[in-house]
Amino acid sequence: MLSGHEGQKENPPGEKGSEKNERKLPSYWRTIIFIAEIVFIISLFIWWFSNPSAQLSRSLLVLFLCCFPAEFIIAAIPHEPILLYFAKFYSPLIIALVSVAGTLLAEATNYTSFNYVADLKSFKKIREGKAVQKTVALFYRAPFVALLVAGFTPLPFYPFRFLVVLGRYPLPKYLLAVFLSRTPRFFLIALFGKIIKIPDSLLALLFLFLILVGVFPPLWSRLRKKFKRNN
Repeated sequence: MLSGHEGQKENPPGEKGSEKNERKLPSYWRTIIFIAEIVFIISLFIWWFSNPSAQLSRSLLVLFLCCFPAEFIIAAIPHEPILLYFAKFYSPLIIALVSVAGTLLAEATNYTSFNYVADLKSFKKIREGKAVQKTVALFYRAPFVALLVAGFTPLPFYPFRFLVVLGRYPLPKYLLAVFLSRTPRFFLIALFGKIIKIPDSLLALLFLFLILVGVFPPLWSRLRKKFKRNN
């Protein structure tokens, strides 16, 4: 027989209860931290796209820093081609450990950044909307398992970055799920890149293709809506 809370699904904490239990920094400090995080991420975007030497670097520091734009709330650059590139020069274990370290910091940044936005009064209606509440409740049927599956498989992970904040899912549990799911994923990708050394030209094409796959669908959807309105 199951004892205690085993086998029971987790319940999302209530809005009032969670606010009472959370010890938050003063609003001005949260604003400063939020701005600093966004400036840091934007700086990394600019650095990556404007620095060809960084894009071809073999430094593990570059691999670490790439985790931030690659694992941002909605990633601007794909992570997989970078892992495949570095796998030519380092062992899969090193690739996995460096990448998961950067990813954990990136996800902590995502969590605190979106948490700041979610706490704004202007966001309250969205946070308390029926659709959001239903989605959060669905997520809370098995939140840790959902995070493990999404983190390990090719499923889009960014919706869960919103759900953990909207559902007040604890940051330590979230980071644990990220660690347990992303580490083997990064290891397997690096192992593949170690065994099958993909030419840099093909990796560059894969990099561009994944960017287009991420950008084109929402852009096409917006253009279609705009076209329908005009007609």
